[in-house]
Amino acid sequence: MSFKIILQPSGHEFEIEPEETILDAALRHGYAFSYGCRAGACGACKGKVVEGKFRYDGGEDPISLSANESTAGMCVFCQAYPESDMELEVKEITSSSEIEIKTLPTRIAKMEKLAPDVMRLFLKLPMMDRLQFLAGQYVDILLRDGRKRSFSIANAPHDDELLELHIRKVDNGVFTGRVFESMAEKEMLRIEGPLGSFSLNEKSDKPIIFVAGGTGFAPIKGMIEHAFAEQTKRKMTLYWGVRDLDSLYLAELPEQWAMGNDNFEFIPVLSEPKAADNWSGREGFVHDAIAADITSFGEHEVYASGPPAMIKAARESFFEKGLSEDAFYFDSFEFAKD
Repeated sequence: MSFKIILQPSGHEFEIEPEETILDAALRHGYAFSYGCRAGACGACKGKVVEGKFRYDGGEDPISLSANESTAGMCVFCQAYPESDMELEVKEITSSSEIEIKTLPTRIAKMEKLAPDVMRLFLKLPMMDRLQFLAGQYVDILLRDGRKRSFSIANAPHDDELLELHIRKVDNGVFTGRVFESMAEKEMLRIEGPLGSFSLNEKSDKPIIFVAGGTGFAPIKGMIEHAFAEQTKRKMTLYWGVRDLDSLYLAELPEQWAMGNDNFEFIPVLSEPKAADNWSGREGFVHDAIAADITSFGEHEVYASGPPAMIKAARESFFEKGLSEDAFYFDSFEFAKD
């Protein structure tokens, strides 16, 4: 039996299972509460219970909740499980500017080579720390010499036990060279984030065109998984442009999304397919493929992530066909070289 949670003052509602914490359910449905450790110690996710019953595992209040706060009806949502329908008073995060930027140590939990020049890293945060972020944001990896390298977070906010990064090897890149040549699991890295304002406009109901170039797929992946968690009804189309079939890493994932969701379509575009690819799909530049398919962009929002040249070409092409300035969201990847 599930229960209903009503949030005030927004009026948002969502379903929650009895063995699911209030915070976990909120994030699963795409509602961004403030939070920190997710272990009851920091108190960042406190809010007021206006109506309804809940419990804590073990029956005791978390250490971050004072006796006065408990008496006043305050609750630590990362530790609270519902026992009835509930109405909560909570401040929801609607902008990246409302999220605390942290510097944290991380450990490489897993490395996976997805393509000859793409490595996926999964980073494990300290047990008592979580990095709150919006889908589409990025982190800086802090190098020992003070330099920084920026990488988008490829997982959705509700799935934050590990941070997923897609690292493309850059010619003469000090950091990316180390990723591919000497880095190993269990190695420690320091990160700073979340950073950036590339995130979904969740107040809109317009159809979405996602444009990914190469590893620009990373933040788009997080956005789409977040949208699915929200159970959005918006029509979503992903155009992913890469050079050849080897570069179309993780293609099975958007293919699965398309098979399981009527409101999602995946269109890969190869600019230079090899003969061995036996490619029968779309060819050319990804922005040209989109412009050929869309008669008018006036009713769409576009989220584009990839190299600066792709972003520039997409912007110019789509604006000519009616896309408004405030409906174009982008994250331009400028790869650092040494």
